[in-house]
Amino acid sequence: MPAAPKFDFPPRPLRWLFLDLNSYFASVEQQLDPNLRGKPLIVAPVGSDTTVAIAASVEAKRYGISTGTPVWEAKRLCRELLIAPARHDQYVVFHNAIIEEIWRHIPVTHVCSIDEVACRLLDNENAPDQAIALARRIKAGILANVGECLTASVGIAPNRLLAKLASDIEKPDGLVVLDAAELPQRLYDMKLRDICGIGANMEKRLARDGINDIRQYCERRPRDAGSAWGGVNGDRLWYALHGVDLPDKPTQTRSIGHSHVLSPNKRGLEPVRLTARRLALKAASRLRRKSYVTRLLVLHVRFEADKTVWQCSRKLAATQDSFQVLAALDALFPRLAEEGKRRHGSLRVRMVGVTLNELVSVNGEQGSLFAHLDPDDPLARETRGLALSKAMDRLNEKFGRHAVSLGPFHGGRIDRVGTKIAFGRIPDLDEFHE
Repeated sequence: MPAAPKFDFPPRPLRWLFLDLNSYFASVEQQLDPNLRGKPLIVAPVGSDTTVAIAASVEAKRYGISTGTPVWEAKRLCRELLIAPARHDQYVVFHNAIIEEIWRHIPVTHVCSIDEVACRLLDNENAPDQAIALARRIKAGILANVGECLTASVGIAPNRLLAKLASDIEKPDGLVVLDAAELPQRLYDMKLRDICGIGANMEKRLARDGINDIRQYCERRPRDAGSAWGGVNGDRLWYALHGVDLPDKPTQTRSIGHSHVLSPNKRGLEPVRLTARRLALKAASRLRRKSYVTRLLVLHVRFEADKTVWQCSRKLAATQDSFQVLAALDALFPRLAEEGKRRHGSLRVRMVGVTLNELVSVNGEQGSLFAHLDPDDPLARETRGLALSKAMDRLNEKFGRHAVSLGPFHGGRIDRVGTKIAFGRIPDLDEFHE
């Protein structure tokens, strides 16, 4: 085996503190209901054995239950298992309280997910003893001021990736420091899949190039490791695993969308259409709140029979008007009905989603140039439609979700389309009013 390449690295002090809440959804449920504390618990989206756990308590994990375990299997693994329905709005409330508590001790640099936070350490707080003391104060503050069930594992390292890996080493309630002097050797017992960004496909790609573990990756030269990874700046991971704190690559919002798995008795054309309209309205409301306009609407479905995904799209004039979005969506449904009939003789859809693409930021607003046009002029109608859409946003925020809406969503014809925590995205509390 070749010796690891020798490089003169720049100074690599401890720069990042990464906090990962343990069994977050389940811990919130245990905090809200003392009867659930200390007991094996899973959080599930609906009360059905055919769904999967979206979170498992520390006690449930001791039985081999984890996120993604089917509910029927979790019940088999633990006869005393308790099941709590997901309450996503509460998870956002507790998340906000946790962020506020962390800010009492150190500025929050990145909110990475609903249960993960990264904080950059300054020169006066990154000595090992100082960083460890800071981590302990944050953990104690969360327990005292947010909830005694909300434990966290903390990792401290020279860069954010390594701090994340360190937080995974000891769970629950761990605290691990990865110092530059022990890198990358201390990572060699980990699996490639433990590194964020390495999934099954990347693991296979690296294996084809003779890389089967972290040691083999790190023993390559940076350029060779980058070539095995592929893509632009493929050597970034090599430097990160050696403790170099690289600047973040800029990102931007590229799309806004929602999807929904339909109940078995609501998979025909009309329930699908009504559900898609609700999803489009939620997306349009988010679009306005984030000050974007969209130029492309995409409707995508997964058919029940063969589980294939089909999609179609419609161009838009740059807009954030709910009426324009719904008009574009309605124009796509004849194509969906035709496709369902062609494939299966009738339309049966398991999942439907609506995505707004080609987003452009709205740089300031001004009064409409078309306010005094004839009321039936298309530009005047769009101006009124956007004003009405914004008024509906304000009413729903003040009086609750569905206070006002466009089109029907009651009477048993449509599934309840609620706001959920998406992986890597935390809904604003406003979304629970949409």
